[in-house]
Amino acid sequence: MPEQQQWTIIATEQPPEWFIEAVKQHTPASSGIYAAQLLWQRGIKDHQQLTAFINYKAYQPASPFEFGQEMDLAIARLQQAYNAKEKIAIWGDFDADGITATSVLWDGLGQFFKQNTQLIFYIPNRLKESHGLNNQGIDNLAKQGCKLIVTCDTGSTNIEEIIDAKQLGIDVIVTDHHTLPTERPPVTAIINPRYFSREHQLFNLSGVAVAYKLVEALYQSLPNVAKHPLEHLLDLVAVGLIADLVQLSKDCRYLAQLGIQRLQEDFKQPPAARRRPGVGRLLELCQKSGDRPTDISFGLGPRINAVSRIQGDASFCVELLTSRDVKRCNELAEVTELANTRRKSLQKDVQAQVAQKLTQLDLSTTSVIVLEDAQWPAGVLGLVAGQVAQETGRPTILLSTEGLEDKGEGDKGGNSLLLTPNSARAERPATANSTQHGLNLSYPLTALLLARGSARSVNSVDLYQLVKDQAHLLHRFGGHPFAAGLSLLVENIPLFTAAINQQLRQSLGSTTLTPTVQADLTVTVADLGKELFLELKVLEPCGMGNPVPKLLIQNCWFENAWHRNQQDWQGKKVQYIKTEFDIRDDSGRSAFPGLWWGHYKDELPIGRCDCIAELDYNTFKKRYEIRLIAVRPSVNSALNTQHSPLILDLRNQEYSQARANTTQDLALILEDCPTSWDNLRLWLRRCLAISRSASTLSNQQQLAIAWSKPNHQPPNQIWLTLVGIAKYLSRTNQPVTRVQLLEKIGISDQTLLVGIKALKHLGFTIKRQDNYLQITWHPSDRAENLADEAVARFLAAVREEQFQQQYFADVPLSTIVAIANSDNYMSTNL
Repeated sequence: MPEQQQWTIIATEQPPEWFIEAVKQHTPASSGIYAAQLLWQRGIKDHQQLTAFINYKAYQPASPFEFGQEMDLAIARLQQAYNAKEKIAIWGDFDADGITATSVLWDGLGQFFKQNTQLIFYIPNRLKESHGLNNQGIDNLAKQGCKLIVTCDTGSTNIEEIIDAKQLGIDVIVTDHHTLPTERPPVTAIINPRYFSREHQLFNLSGVAVAYKLVEALYQSLPNVAKHPLEHLLDLVAVGLIADLVQLSKDCRYLAQLGIQRLQEDFKQPPAARRRPGVGRLLELCQKSGDRPTDISFGLGPRINAVSRIQGDASFCVELLTSRDVKRCNELAEVTELANTRRKSLQKDVQAQVAQKLTQLDLSTTSVIVLEDAQWPAGVLGLVAGQVAQETGRPTILLSTEGLEDKGEGDKGGNSLLLTPNSARAERPATANSTQHGLNLSYPLTALLLARGSARSVNSVDLYQLVKDQAHLLHRFGGHPFAAGLSLLVENIPLFTAAINQQLRQSLGSTTLTPTVQADLTVTVADLGKELFLELKVLEPCGMGNPVPKLLIQNCWFENAWHRNQQDWQGKKVQYIKTEFDIRDDSGRSAFPGLWWGHYKDELPIGRCDCIAELDYNTFKKRYEIRLIAVRPSVNSALNTQHSPLILDLRNQEYSQARANTTQDLALILEDCPTSWDNLRLWLRRCLAISRSASTLSNQQQLAIAWSKPNHQPPNQIWLTLVGIAKYLSRTNQPVTRVQLLEKIGISDQTLLVGIKALKHLGFTIKRQDNYLQITWHPSDRAENLADEAVARFLAAVREEQFQQQYFADVPLSTIVAIANSDNYMSTNL
C-alpha cells in the first residue's frame, strides 16, 4: 500500500503592486493576483521577462547557426547530397519525441530530397532493438545505396556504429539532445544542445526541436527550393516537445507556443482540408481540440508512444503524422487508438500485480523498489514504475524475465551504454561493451536468462548515477537522472537489489524518502471557473520547470460521486477507471465538477477533506472542471508556514552585493554551495529555531542563499593536487590543518577523509597532532598497486560531490522552500 503522502505548499513573498498590475494587463477579466504570485514565484520578475514569457511575438528565438561549426558542417554535407542527388536515410527513435523528430525531417528534408527514392527513414523496433544506431540497420542502408544518415533524438554515443558506417562509405550527421560522449564522435557533424551552457537559449531542446533547427538552417541556406513554409512543421515540434517532458523555457517555450497555435488552427479545418488529417483524427478519438498542452501530454503523446510499447514497430506513425491521405490516416489513427487501448489494459493489469507485490515489501527498510515478474510486458513497465515511484516516494525498478534473448532496454532512457546488439556482424566478437562516461561493460554473451525493464525516480534522487554505479552487475543500461532502461542476468537481481538499496541508504543518511505532493496556491471552490482558468492560462504551455499550477482546496467535501470503466471509440470496455464528482466548500452555494483518473468513488473521503487539484477545461463536455491530484481528510495546521524561514535567493552575486540585498540584522548568509540536503537543512533549522523565538513575524529570521555556481576541476586533477600537497608536506616536514587542506583542494570534509585513506594506500602516513596533520611518505610499488581501488573511491566521491553542488547551484527556490516547509511541518507535528 502507498505510504501517507506529505503535502507542502510553496510559500513565497508577495509580488509588488507594479508587477500585479503588469500581469493584469494580460488577464483583463480577473485581478491577476494568482497568476502574478505564480509568475513571481517561478522567477519572472521584470517587465521584459513577463512580456517575452506570455507573448511569443516579443521573444527573440536563437538562430539555428548558434550551433556554430557543427551546423555549418551539417548544412554543407546536405548541400553536397542535394547537388549529387545522393540517397539519405533518417534514423529515428520509437518514442513520441523520436517519431515527431523523424516526421519533421521527413517533411522538412522532403522539400529538398524526393521521398522514398532519395530520402528514406528507419525507426528501430522497441521490443527487438534498443535506442540508437545498430549494425544490422546500417548494413541494410548500405545495401540500399545510402551515402548519408541523419539521426534524430539519438546517436550521440554510438561511436562503434558510426565508425562502421564510415567504413561502409556512409557519413553520419547526428541530431540529438541526450548525453554527450567524452570526445566528439567521428561524425560529419553533431548537432546537440548539450554542448551549450545550461543558461543558453537552446540548451533544453528536445530531439524534435533539434531536428527542426537543422531543417530551419537548410531552409535559410537554400531559400528558393522548399515549396511549403517552414512553419508547417511547428505543430509536430510542439507535440514532441511537450510529450518528451523537457523544460519549456526560452526557445522550447517559444516553439511550443507557436506549435500549439498551428495545431489548433489545423484542427478547426474540415478533415479533407487539414494539413495533418492523422493528427486531427487522433485528437477526435481522444476528444481533444489541440489548443491545450494537456491535449498533447494526455492525448497525442501517450497514443504515439503506445504503438511501440504494444507492437514494437512504430514506423507507420510517421505516415500517420505526415500523410495527406485522409482515408489512410483514419485507418492508421484507429490502429494507434487500439494500441493505446491495449496499453491501458496492460498497464492496469501490471499495476494491480505490482500493488500486490508491494504488500510483501517493508517500505520502512526499502530505499529502492526492485520487483520482477516473468509475465510483465516490457513496453508498459516504465509507465507503471513512474506511478509507483510517485505513490511511494522511492525510485522504482520493474523487470520482466519473459525471454532468453536480449532485446535491448525497451524503454526510454537516452542512449544505451551498450550498443552492440545481437544482430551485429558475424565477425564482431559476441561481447557486450560500452565506454560512455568511462563505463566499460564487457563479458561474453551466451544464452542466459536476462531480465530487462525500466526505472523511474523521484525526490531528486539521481537514478542514472545510482544504477550506473552497479554497472558490474548489468548487461545493458542507458538513461538520465529520472528515467532509465536496463537489463541484467536474472541471477544478479538479488545482489543488484541489495547493492542499490545499500548505496542509496548511505547517500541519504538520516533523510527519509516519502511521497510528496506540492501545492502552489490556496483557493476556494468559489474561485474555480472560467475567470481563474483564463488567468492561469497565461502560464501555458506548462511543463518541466513550469508545472501546471496545483491548487489546494481546504475543508471541502464531495457529492454525486460515481465511477465507470472507460470505453474506447468502438464502445468496448477497458479496465481503466475514472471517478466523476461535484466538490463543495463553505465559500458559496454552487458545486463544481471534477474527475479523478484511475480511482473508484469509494476512495474519496467521507466528510470534510483537503484536496490538491488542477483546473482544466473539458473540450468534449465544454465545461470547466478540476482534475484531482491528491485528497485526504481535513487536517488542522497541516500546511502552516507562518514560522518557516524567509529564504532569499542571492546566488551568483558578489558577497558585498548579497550582503547589501539583505536586512543586515535578520539574515544569515550561506556562501558555501551545499553538497546534500542535510547540509542545507542545518541552516534551515537554525533559521526556524530563531524564527520561532521571535516575538513578531516582522522579526522573522532570513536565510540568504548566496553561493556561486561552482567551477570544478576534473576529479583526476584534484587527486593529483592532493598527492602533490602530501608529497610537499612530507618533503618539508610541515604540519597542515584539515581546514587548510579543504580550502586548498576545494572538497568537503567527508570526501577528504576518503582521499586520506587513498593516500595511506600509496604509502603516506598521516598522524594527528592537536589540530594539525603530519604527513610523511614512504613510496612503494606494492603500495601503489594496492591503491587503485582506494583512488577510484576517492574519484567517485569527488564526482558525487560535484554532481550535488551542480544540482544545488540550479535547484529552484521553490524546491528549497518546499523542503523548509516540510521540515517545519514534521518538527511541529512530532
